[in-house]
Amino acid sequence: MALFDFLSGQFIDVIEWTDDTRDTLVWRFERHGHEIKYGAKLTVREGQAAVFVHEGQLADVFTPGLYMLETNNMPIMTTLQHWDHGFRSPFKSEIYFVSTNRFTNLKWGTKNPVMLRDPEFGPIRLRAYGTYTIKVTDPSLFMTEIVGTDGEFTTDEITFQIRNIIVQEVSRALAASGIPALDMAANTAELGKLVAEAISATIKQYGLTLPELYIENISLPPAVEKALDARTSRGIAGNLDDHMKWKAAEAMGQPGTMGDAMGAGMGAGIGMAMGNAMGAAAGPWGQRPQPAAAAAPAPPPPPVEHVWHIAENGATRGPFSKARLGRMAAEGELTRQTLVWTAGQDGWKPADEVSELAQLFTVMPPPPPPPPPAG
Repeated sequence: MALFDFLSGQFIDVIEWTDDTRDTLVWRFERHGHEIKYGAKLTVREGQAAVFVHEGQLADVFTPGLYMLETNNMPIMTTLQHWDHGFRSPFKSEIYFVSTNRFTNLKWGTKNPVMLRDPEFGPIRLRAYGTYTIKVTDPSLFMTEIVGTDGEFTTDEITFQIRNIIVQEVSRALAASGIPALDMAANTAELGKLVAEAISATIKQYGLTLPELYIENISLPPAVEKALDARTSRGIAGNLDDHMKWKAAEAMGQPGTMGDAMGAGMGAGIGMAMGNAMGAAAGPWGQRPQPAAAAAPAPPPPPVEHVWHIAENGATRGPFSKARLGRMAAEGELTRQTLVWTAGQDGWKPADEVSELAQLFTVMPPPPPPPPPAG
């Protein structure tokens, strides 16, 4: 065996990546001077892709499999290096392993409430949160657009941007859905699909896809939730008066609880009341007390005094009290035919047709009879 062949066999590279972090999207294979030996073995496992970057330019992308790095299976690298088929010296390239697995249970949530008009409550504010999944579908595009030269790229470095996109689309979807807040829990699956479809075009430009997005909860502000809970409690209780009576009766009938104390207190109160009543009935030294004189009834309220208006020659005068009208009748200023009115009376009436005023004219003698004719 020639010395060159022996050394070549002893120094064959094995290039591979095993990851146990569960959050690494991209990992760079580290080698001093980025020197890769010709004929090295490259192992790409399921859920991975290997991206070769030569002199800052993306070269080859290898999917899962076992490769011998030679000119016949590195067409782009061979073109960049202008290699001949007999070239066997080491070459300098950077190798990045990209995880193409799904990264699950990533969190998203609205930092600020989403303002919208609810068909039932009117203007309200909503918050929402949930989880999502990302997957690298185009390793070369993901490397050029997002990763760059980062030697170890984790999910934390991309999820912040994706969360912003999700929150923007969730806010738009909630505001445009027209679904009442109380019915959104039944429509979270449909809303999640709408949001995932809306942002798929944006993250596709990063070489990513969003296989799953879940809306776990849509919540109202605490004050609104408290008012809603109170309203629900009233609905469950039904008639509040019957509910309170039932609760009081239940408490009194429970042994060993406050009901016993309440029952004992009520019994003691009733006993004391009966004892006082019996003692009062017996009187001092066993003598029966004389019945107390019945309290005098309260006098009836005085009658309401009416005031009157007088109509003369198309004009009204007044108001006048009944005493004043009596003086006017005595002076001849008020006659039986004078029209009068008071509150509650149905229209104007002659004074002698009003029972309260007719008596003013009975105390006056009628006009004297005419003198007898001369005989």
